[in-house]
Amino acid sequence: MTSAPPRAANQQPPVAPRRPHSFTTHGITLTDDYAWLKDPNWQEVLRDPSLLDPDIRAYLEAENGYTDSVLGHTTSLQKKLVAEMRGRIKEDDSSVPSPDGPYAYLRKYREGGQHPLYGRVARDGSGEIDIILDGDELAKGHDYFQFGDRRHSLDHKLEGWSADTKGSEYYTIRVRDWTTKQDMPDVVEETDGGLVWTADSTAFFYVKLDDNHRPMQVWLHKLGTQQADDLLIYEEPDSGWFTHIHESTSGRFCVIAGGDHETSEQRLIDVSDPTAPPRLVAKRELGVQYSLGDRGDELFILTNADGAIDFKIVTAPLAEPTRNNWRDLIPHRAGIYVIDFDLTTGHLIRLERANALPSITIRDLKSGEEHAIAFAETAYSLGTIGGYEFDTTNLRFSYSSMTTPSEVYDYDMATRQRTLRKRQEIPSGHNPADYVTTRIMAKAGDGAEVPVSILHRAGLKLDGQAPLLLYGYGSYGHAMGAGFSANALSLVDRGFVYAIAHIRGGADKGWGWYLDGKREKKTNSFDDFAASARALIAANYTSPKRIVAHGGSAGGMLMGAVANRAGELFAGIVAEVPFVDVLNTMLDDTLPLTPPEWPEWGNPIASEADFKTILSYSPYDNVAAKDYPAILAMGGLTDPRVTYWEPAKWVARLRATMTGGGPVLLRINMGAGHGGASGRFSRLDEIAIVYAFALWAVGLADATA
Repeated sequence: MTSAPPRAANQQPPVAPRRPHSFTTHGITLTDDYAWLKDPNWQEVLRDPSLLDPDIRAYLEAENGYTDSVLGHTTSLQKKLVAEMRGRIKEDDSSVPSPDGPYAYLRKYREGGQHPLYGRVARDGSGEIDIILDGDELAKGHDYFQFGDRRHSLDHKLEGWSADTKGSEYYTIRVRDWTTKQDMPDVVEETDGGLVWTADSTAFFYVKLDDNHRPMQVWLHKLGTQQADDLLIYEEPDSGWFTHIHESTSGRFCVIAGGDHETSEQRLIDVSDPTAPPRLVAKRELGVQYSLGDRGDELFILTNADGAIDFKIVTAPLAEPTRNNWRDLIPHRAGIYVIDFDLTTGHLIRLERANALPSITIRDLKSGEEHAIAFAETAYSLGTIGGYEFDTTNLRFSYSSMTTPSEVYDYDMATRQRTLRKRQEIPSGHNPADYVTTRIMAKAGDGAEVPVSILHRAGLKLDGQAPLLLYGYGSYGHAMGAGFSANALSLVDRGFVYAIAHIRGGADKGWGWYLDGKREKKTNSFDDFAASARALIAANYTSPKRIVAHGGSAGGMLMGAVANRAGELFAGIVAEVPFVDVLNTMLDDTLPLTPPEWPEWGNPIASEADFKTILSYSPYDNVAAKDYPAILAMGGLTDPRVTYWEPAKWVARLRATMTGGGPVLLRINMGAGHGGASGRFSRLDEIAIVYAFALWAVGLADATA
């Protein structure tokens, strides 16, 4: 067995100056030595990264230089990893066309292309593909380019599309003519990227971001006019709520969906009468969430009302959809979490999850008869793929497991015939029989059973010697699907075990699993992750200091917490865009996500109890004078979700406080945001850094280069 990497004597990290900033909240005084790393003009930096304070820029660039120097010996390994991962990508791939009227719409890539192309073919598949948006061409001249929404008008003559060219998630909407392939003069800026067309295809709805990067207003833009002339349709009064729009299941309405992490409220705008006041479905009630679909004069509503922790589906008349008119259609069943649903003219489709395994159930709305689509593997990922058409018996869904590449099926809900439409191609070759996927249950300290999904090469000797990458998230009720990851094979083929911990804070075992890992119960997420690592050790998959932990965003907070609480288990920790400065962020109500996040983490401004709870686990505030594993923290300069200064401050405090271990590395992408580099191949460069670090942390980087 090899040991973790030593700190190279000739590679000294930058030292962030200490500029103490003290503040008192609820009678408790805290001092933040590195608050200066937050640019006071951060809002403007999101719009124009060149405005970053020169001292901060110099420090971040020094950190990037240090990381490059420490990992410099893995350059050839990184190139090899990129080549391997790229070799598993079908470069000229395309999606299964989705029919709508006379056409079928699709996304494709060209050989060597970084960005998608969007187009259509005749519904019967005849003729050439007609491309309307060429992402590679549109990305020219931009360091960053990311498509947002793309929606063709109902008359199929226009394509509304949006893009972000900074990484800061300010999307600009434009409209392109399908005949001329030219954009119209209309330019709508600083939106969340989404749009919904009116029935006559002469206007569209969109959501504008405010000065704090929050989606609070719904506007109507009429083609041929200026954005300054747009009509305000709805404005959310609560700064703690975010507002988004989408088409209803039938296409009859634009749905204005508002809410936070606990409560929701929806309004309907008939796209045939776009200037009419939005119709409220059911007024907001604290803790009650709902989403809806429409079919004729009836609404179908997914909700947790009346104590339905794992959600239920009710119906209500469109004319009077208030709460007192809700009637159970699919009653609440404890432990069977209804994730989502879809509607067609004749069927209700439910995506559900029980004990970390998803399923699809079809209900014939005329007869009430139900049947499920069955799958055999012990761990897998499943999802429905929405289409454009409402009057159909076809359901499209995707399936994969940790050994099985993604498969797309069309399923006739009337005949129950399943047709394979696409299987993910791995050009360099992949034999599922060469790999094994399984699950174990880890027992947390309070007795909770935590599922852990596992992938490894067939024939792995369970002698406790294998290196292991353990991935986790555990927040917002987001479940971690046990799906196929072509990239992860680069670790698994080098002897790694790849594991996913389905910890509390996610909804892997139902909504109650989520509730048991938030706010005052947040530390259950961290304890579950550590318990998963110990269970993998006990099952002889690996041993202490042979595990690399990996998480991003709120999963990066998980990484920071386990580094403080159970760092002795890990050889390395990778924290991507890590939400580690939890207390300071939740105390700053000017940040884009802070007010909407209070239901998730607590409001430390208003509540002393919440302040103390967050203070007790916030990774940045709990850095201690002890040894830490090797740590790689990665962020993006224009990230509006987890701001760049969170990982920067965390790394500075770690280095100033820890007594040994490490090294601690920081890498800030100076031209990207929360999602990292744009472009499917550029993103591989960042994944290669993560994997090279993981291999290095367990002493295998040079052996596998």
